[in-house]
Amino acid sequence: MQYLRHCNKFTTRGVSTQVANADLNITDFVNRNPRNLERMRIGYKPDGYHVEKPGKCFWHKLNLSQSGRYVYATIEHFENGTVLQASTKEWALKKQLYKCIDSSAYYNLGRVLAERCLKSGLIEVYSNITPPKPDGKVAKFLEALQKGGVNLQEPPQFKPPRPWDQYRHEKPWEVTE
Repeated sequence: MQYLRHCNKFTTRGVSTQVANADLNITDFVNRNPRNLERMRIGYKPDGYHVEKPGKCFWHKLNLSQSGRYVYATIEHFENGTVLQASTKEWALKKQLYKCIDSSAYYNLGRVLAERCLKSGLIEVYSNITPPKPDGKVAKFLEALQKGGVNLQEPPQFKPPRPWDQYRHEKPWEVTE
C-alpha cells in the first residue's frame, strides 16, 4: 500500500480510494513554521524599556539606508536579524534603472521588496520611517511597498484577559462572520 501525500489517496495495485484525514490516525502534529505564533499574534513581542530611544516593540522591522551609489532595504527580525533584503546594487534591478539613487530606483526597490515579502509570507512589517517630503524618494518607496500588499503597521500582541478585566477582546485565531 502506497500513500500519496498531496492528494490523500491510498493506492493498492492500481485501485485508488479516498481517505479522510481523520482515518489516518495521526496523533502527533509538529508545526515547522517558526513564525506561526507571530502570525497568530500570540508570540512573544519584546516591549523594551521606556528609556530606549528607538524602541524594540516589533516582530519584523523595515530598514532603509542609502550609501553613496546604492539604496538598501532590509527587513529584520527582532531575534534572528536580517530576514529579507533588496538593494539597487543587485544586477537584475541595477540594469533596469537609469540611476541607482533617484526616485524611480526607490519606487522599484519598494516593488521588489514587497514582492519578496509576500513570497516569504510577511504581510505586516513595523516601520518607523517617516517620509520627510510627501513627494520625496522615501515616500515613493513606502507607497510602492503598500501598493505591493505589505502593511506598514504590525498588529498588537494578544494578551490574555485577566479575571478583573471588564472587556474581553476577540481572539485572533477565532473568525466570527
